[in-house]
Amino acid sequence: MAFNFGAPSGTSGTAAATAAPAGGFGGFGTTSTTAGSAFSFSAPTNTGTTGLFGGTQNKGFGFGTGFGTTTGTSTGLGTGLGTGLGFGGFNTQQQQQQQNTLGGLFSQPAQAPTQSNQLINTASALSAPTLLGDERDAILAKWNQLQAFWGTGKGYFNNNIPPVEFTQENPFCRFKAVGYSCMPNNKDEDGLVVLVFNKKETDIRSQQQQLVESLHKILGGNQTLTVNVEGIKTLPDDQTEVVIYVVERSPNGTSRRVPATTLYAHFEQANIKTQLQQLGVTLSMTRTELSPAQIKQILQNPPAGVDPIIWEQAKVDNPDSEKLIPVPMVGFKELLRRLKVQDQMTKQHQTRLDIISEDISELQKNQTTTMAKIAQYKRKLMDLSHRTLQVLIKQEIQRKSGYAIQADEEQLRVQLDTIQCELNAPTQFKGRLNELMSQIRMQNHFGAVKSEERYYIDADLLREIKQHLKQQQEGLSHLISIIKDDLEDIKLVEHGLNEAIHVRGGVFS
Repeated sequence: MAFNFGAPSGTSGTAAATAAPAGGFGGFGTTSTTAGSAFSFSAPTNTGTTGLFGGTQNKGFGFGTGFGTTTGTSTGLGTGLGTGLGFGGFNTQQQQQQQNTLGGLFSQPAQAPTQSNQLINTASALSAPTLLGDERDAILAKWNQLQAFWGTGKGYFNNNIPPVEFTQENPFCRFKAVGYSCMPNNKDEDGLVVLVFNKKETDIRSQQQQLVESLHKILGGNQTLTVNVEGIKTLPDDQTEVVIYVVERSPNGTSRRVPATTLYAHFEQANIKTQLQQLGVTLSMTRTELSPAQIKQILQNPPAGVDPIIWEQAKVDNPDSEKLIPVPMVGFKELLRRLKVQDQMTKQHQTRLDIISEDISELQKNQTTTMAKIAQYKRKLMDLSHRTLQVLIKQEIQRKSGYAIQADEEQLRVQLDTIQCELNAPTQFKGRLNELMSQIRMQNHFGAVKSEERYYIDADLLREIKQHLKQQQEGLSHLISIIKDDLEDIKLVEHGLNEAIHVRGGVFS
């Protein structure tokens, strides 16, 4: 079936009219690009994100739902448009860090007057609604509190003011918890950007080359840019995470990776983002490490709607503060998502453990085979050494035949006789060896006695042995009775033969 990363659309009069072939990667290579879709060198517009539970989609630092995009101004993708380099000005990029505010999931924007009014309206809806002007307002307040605790519904409190919309992000929602996510250790210079596709991993891997070509076209098709895939990982709900980086080559032959923030800013442009969505991209984020200042700001400022006491306790309970950072979990959907991710990672770990176990089993088999071969080669070496020694002895005997014993040979014979005498001396090695042999025999004897005393026969096994011996005895008795009957029959036959012989003898006489 066709692998479609969104239907190709023709915009600005450059529609791709050709349809993807059957079974092809529909959308890759056929998506039309407008004049503004080239890899722009102008400063990308970076819209600010709302607070912790704002309505905008959080992107940037890859903690699942994303956090950690730094708000700031940038000089764009360089100043070398005329040079033809995709990102312009090799090693001339300048990026200005603005404030230490951390956008995305953990951003803490300044309280605007509208937010203050929202908080006042929420408090009025929960504590003192004036909608009906009688005792029913107290019941309405309890109902609004229940809706706020549950995180859904609308809180009516005044006839002249619109009702408050209760979501799971409101500070009074009870369905909140704090979990931990692993902090990435990649630097901005590594250029890693995560693209989440709404496709299965098998489809992405089978059409990986087409995906790379399509991303290269989105980047403007510049020949100095190369798109590389760092890794592909399966996500829940038939989604796939693809980690990419772009390498820029300069005319002098050197190359460098495009920084992750620069590449992400380009992907966040409106026209580029539309093309990515046509390819099936649902989320893009950078995979860069947090600076110590950002980590400090996250830990010191509890996210909106999270009790500071719970946040402080989460920091204390952090199992590894160097690698993990607390993140809020709001609602059952987020809890279910993390549960699915954890189950998937558990399956991946189990698969990896199975592979490692198979490798260990194979290595153990190879080790056993190798040890057997080593022992065989040792025996063969010993045999060859003995044969070589025998050949040398015979050759030496033939070479020395007819010659008298020389001085060095006589000296060697004296040394050998001395060694033999030392070995045969009662208090020397032979005596000690005999003593050791006797001790070993005694230990073996006592060990056999002790082993006989230590072991015993189980009652059930003893009963089975008795039953078996009884059957053997009965069989022998039956066999003896048969033999006796056969002997009696043989005696009768012999007696009959003897009588017949006597009768015949009397007749012939």
